Amino acid sequence: MRISIVIPAHNEAIFLQDCLDSFVAQTYLPNELLVVDDNSSDNTFNIAKDYAQKYNWIKAVQRSSSNEHIPGKKVVDTFNFGLEQTSDFDLVGKFDADIILPENYFELIVNQFQANWKLGMCSGLLYIKKSDEWVYENIADQNHIRGPIKLYHKACFNKIGGLRPGVGWDTVDTLLAKYHGFDTMTVPELKVKHLRPTGHGYSTKNYQSKGVAMYKMGYGPILTKIAALKMAWQAKSPGLYFQAMFGYLQAFFRKEPKYVSKKEGKSIRNYRWRGILSKLHSI
Repeated sequence: MRISIVIPAHNEAIFLQDCLDSFVAQTYLPNELLVVDDNSSDNTFNIAKDYAQKYNWIKAVQRSSSNEHIPGKKVVDTFNFGLEQTSDFDLVGKFDADIILPENYFELIVNQFQANWKLGMCSGLLYIKKSDEWVYENIADQNHIRGPIKLYHKACFNKIGGLRPGVGWDTVDTLLAKYHGFDTMTVPELKVKHLRPTGHGYSTKNYQSKGVAMYKMGYGPILTKIAALKMAWQAKSPGLYFQAMFGYLQAFFRKEPKYVSKKEGKSIRNYRWRGILSKLHSI
């Protein structure tokens, strides 16, 4: 299976070399890897260019955009910029520059796609370092495919219409994949080191944007409250709940455009409620 990987990167010089080393060491190499440098002020592009000179399947490209930090949208726009320059592929991956893959990452994931023709998305799990140990980054259920390590089958990627340019893109894509009849899965034995924990440097605006994303995904007020409470509990930050709800209400009163159609939104709500009821029954 042909694999194309796009890594959007902004000021990732401190992590990028270790990240790319883990790609080079794979037992099943991607066919191409594009590092898209988006307005970096550090040595990100030069590091990527050095690897591109050593390995003919690695490319380093630059993208110019505004210096404004726009959560979700900037990374998706940068990914799409790289996607336009990829060759034909069977699997396409959106990866971050601050991760280290186990050497059998693509080998095991390709096995999953080959074994299940309905599989639309697949990934390993993210681990962060605490003291001297690598522990699971517990901000999402272990069956959720995280944004820094996503791999899509081409059929699924095309069916969901690519990635939504905003916060929540890495949740709505999974929900839409299920809506269109694709399976999604994580492979627990694939432990990916996440060198910069999620939420590092998050601002109040970032947390409010999570509420905006829930509105755009068609969650509705009750599901949004439940999801916001869960995020606040996992982050050990009660204020996150109020910030997320404030963002949701802002989007509601502004009538911002949604990521999904009414039919997709209804399906997403039903799926979420089934998941909640299933967990309650297992308690």
